[in-house]
Amino acid sequence: MHTGSCLCGSIRYTVDGALGPLVFCHCARCRKANGTAFLAAVTVEPATFTVSDPHARLASYESSPGVFRKFCGHCGSPLFSHRPGPPEVIRLRPGTLDSAFAGPVTAHIFHRDRAAWLEGAEHAPTYDERP
Repeated sequence: MHTGSCLCGSIRYTVDGALGPLVFCHCARCRKANGTAFLAAVTVEPATFTVSDPHARLASYESSPGVFRKFCGHCGSPLFSHRPGPPEVIRLRPGTLDSAFAGPVTAHIFHRDRAAWLEGAEHAPTYDERP
């Protein structure tokens, strides 16, 4: 079982099953929606996914036809995307997991659209804390 939540903790979820492959999407919509160089997502079976939203803060935005991005309307955390289907698809944002998840990354999609400023990032200095 995996658990997760938004930044403010208003919305919590559980996945009572396996997490699917970890994919990084570099398309412009995913970069814009997450404010990052790419979106990280894992698929989950809809029957195993439960959301607890006691304050009714789960918001939705249809970013492309039939794809609904779900996020916390209070803190703004992107949580998952939902495609009602058929077939129904849920793509969870693994950065919101509270339980351990080790990946690995299985694919980069829309790689030709990747952020130019990401090039060479692997050569930048690394720190265990803010320098």
